[in-house]
Amino acid sequence: MTFMQKISACISLAALLVGGAAAFSVNGRPGQQFSSWATGFGRAFAQASAPESKNGRAAAPIPAGIPRALARRRAANISGVRYRIALALVPHARDVPGSVEIRFRLKHAVTTLLDYRDGVLHSLAVNGQALPPRLQRGHILLPAADLRAGVNTFRARFTAHMAAAGKPIIQYEDHDDGSEYIYTLFVPMDASMVFPCFDQPDIKGRFQLALTAPRAWTLLSNTAPVATALHGVSETVRFGVTRPLPTYLVAFAAGPFLKMTSPGKPTVYFRKSQLARARRDVPELQSITARGLRFLSSYFAQPFPFPKYDIVLIPGMAYGGMEHAGCTFLREEDVLFRTATTRNDILGRDILTLHELTHQWFGDLVTMRWFDDLWLKEGFAQFMAYRTLASLRPHDLIWKRFSESIKPGAYAIDETLGATPIYQDIGNLDIAKSAYGAIVYSKAPGVLKQLWYVLGDRNFRNGLRDYLRAHAYANATWSDLVHALQRASGRPLGAWAQAWILKRGMPQVSTAWSCSKGRLSRLTLTQRDVLHEGVLWPIATELLLHPPQGRPVRLRVEFSSAAADVPAAVGQACPDWIFANDRDYAYGRFLLDRRSRRAVMRQLGGIRSPFERSLLWNSLWQSVRVARLDPRRYLALAARLSPEEKDETILAGMLGHAALALHRYLAAADRRRLDAPLARLAATEMRQAPRRDLRIIWFRGFRALAENAASRATLVHLLEGSLRLRGVTLRPLDRWNLVTTLVALNDPRAAKVLAREQRRDPTTDGLKFAYMAGAARPRAATKRRYFHDYLDNPARPEDWIQTSLGAFNYWNQSRLTQPYLLPALQALPRIQTRRKIFFLVAWLDAFIGGQHSRRADAIVHHYLDSARIPPALRLKILQAVDELDKTVKIRERYAGKSG
Repeated sequence: MTFMQKISACISLAALLVGGAAAFSVNGRPGQQFSSWATGFGRAFAQASAPESKNGRAAAPIPAGIPRALARRRAANISGVRYRIALALVPHARDVPGSVEIRFRLKHAVTTLLDYRDGVLHSLAVNGQALPPRLQRGHILLPAADLRAGVNTFRARFTAHMAAAGKPIIQYEDHDDGSEYIYTLFVPMDASMVFPCFDQPDIKGRFQLALTAPRAWTLLSNTAPVATALHGVSETVRFGVTRPLPTYLVAFAAGPFLKMTSPGKPTVYFRKSQLARARRDVPELQSITARGLRFLSSYFAQPFPFPKYDIVLIPGMAYGGMEHAGCTFLREEDVLFRTATTRNDILGRDILTLHELTHQWFGDLVTMRWFDDLWLKEGFAQFMAYRTLASLRPHDLIWKRFSESIKPGAYAIDETLGATPIYQDIGNLDIAKSAYGAIVYSKAPGVLKQLWYVLGDRNFRNGLRDYLRAHAYANATWSDLVHALQRASGRPLGAWAQAWILKRGMPQVSTAWSCSKGRLSRLTLTQRDVLHEGVLWPIATELLLHPPQGRPVRLRVEFSSAAADVPAAVGQACPDWIFANDRDYAYGRFLLDRRSRRAVMRQLGGIRSPFERSLLWNSLWQSVRVARLDPRRYLALAARLSPEEKDETILAGMLGHAALALHRYLAAADRRRLDAPLARLAATEMRQAPRRDLRIIWFRGFRALAENAASRATLVHLLEGSLRLRGVTLRPLDRWNLVTTLVALNDPRAAKVLAREQRRDPTTDGLKFAYMAGAARPRAATKRRYFHDYLDNPARPEDWIQTSLGAFNYWNQSRLTQPYLLPALQALPRIQTRRKIFFLVAWLDAFIGGQHSRRADAIVHHYLDSARIPPALRLKILQAVDELDKTVKIRERYAGKSG
């Protein structure tokens, strides 16, 4: 018998859980409590699932999903919930047998619904009374006659499912060494796809998990193991009881993980095939996490709220991270870098790490009552990640990075007809995935930064302390937080919350000014709602007046009217230009007036402050996007100033926007004329730039700009090694990105280059990146095959698909991919149901964002006008199509005009 056969035999349920329970001992005594819990567990799996009884008790209509009304009734009646869950993990299996015991207290003995879907229910009992194992629309009905006021006990045996994609228990096959890893993602309401539960955030419970798996595996969960029972080549590990948690924060990971430990720092677990990368990258991850723990514990005046904090690096994970209490998962690729890294890449990893760490307080300790307040955890985690890093790395211009990385994504959604308020109306948790996106992750922290500026750090911090103290291990709403901040600051915040939390959209702030005798005689700020819905926002900002000579003048202004004069500006030296959001405290679209824009474009290269330059470059780019500035003028300015730019994130933004303008906003003739000199410049600078980080940015920019034969030849030389970048070693994803570009541009050497790279990199990552490169082939048959694979291959890992979407919809293949635009829209309901949270947005951005034409724009709008689309999904489409609308407008406005 092979080793794998031995494992499969030993992980039969009777051997593992029935036999395991008998062997279980704690402190030398038989674990009778665990034994009684698990006894008989294996018997159910030799029997077929019982059919639904036609003579079952009459019940009220069962709702689909988890409607808010049902959740409120349950939360008002249910308390004291405790779960005991046992699961058996068999390598390479597709099923996970399990059992659950739930003890809960009812105020009133009324008919109660438990949530369970997707799996197979084998048996259940309530207070010792067996009931038919019937599922109705994703629920188990517990009749009032079988319940009592007070403590009740529910027991069930079930089989959950796992797969490479589309399930909350996810399998990952490591082709590097043949290992298998299994992990869970339950957010927002997928715990009930695995075990029966009250799957809503405001019914917190205490969980105790037992996992049975091969002894060679490491088993991880929210708490540390408290007992182990061995049986052959398998073991059953029982974990400690958690503190109160919502179901979406319960998690486990299993597989042959290795770990790195360091005194006073979190333990980090990773795939054994990634040891070399882990030795390189994990120590810094541990260091920033330990420093963040100390800072946040002090800032919140609240010690770390859980017994331990581990970090597990999950390969191919659908999110950047998931904040499971005491056991955070981070996407492996975001920590163990696959590309040559810059300082800014490291800061990005720090932000991810601190974001998930902050969740241990905001989200885990205090949980939003319902997913309409998702921003209470995500927005705050994002803001506090930057606030923390600004203190830990004071010389790294962290708030500049916040402006560059956070604000643009929020503005790009808030200016669309698909915008939503920060507080989103989620009537049923089956649409909770729609709440995730830039409004929560980018607008909310942007708005919080303005509030932090208004209140001051001390008042802001004291309000957070009050909020956390009042709702520890419980739930809260946005009004609870606002009231806490109001009490701490003594400042009324009702109008602020009404506008910024409950209204969608944003203001566009403009300046009008005039001078007399060399002095400002008038300066007026105006705001208008970009969506033309009549909203006025309370705005707090800092004006920058830049005179021809002397030091700039900064003025703090707060206003909430449609227009406001600035008396403090009168009499100041007449400026060359004025910018109305210096240091990025305010939230909104801040465009330079025409006179200021002309002056800034003349003087931008001479502005010494990187933060100031960054804000001005972004304002100019926003002028391009609203068709106030010809994209060719922006390109000319970028070409002139980029060789002088020594700030890596500003340079990256300039080159990224230049590539976007070339590929989206310009006609083919203009693109070819302007691309070649920019690509030549990038090819030169990636070899000659004075600093390594700048050379990496220029290398990335060159790949994005490469199009003509000379540029493609340079890409080949980089792959072959005949051209090297000083101090830069290309890592696997760098190389695969080069291959993908050559494939997409239909270079005659592409097939050989792809085959050679596949031989060079046969790793698990290599297989995924080869799949990505293959999607870029400009062939109708290729597109047809990939699209079918995306929709109809359940074995295709989700991260493989998401990684390849951009290559499938490469910028030069819009005519080839346009036939898939409508089918991609029609597939959205399936995608929303089967895929993880962020996949749908990536799908829409790729298929709509890959188009440039009025014809494609018409296809999307006809679908919006004619199809029956759920409201939340309609908003996502409207968000995505706005960029295509802008592309068509910009192309038509500047077509045929001289730059």
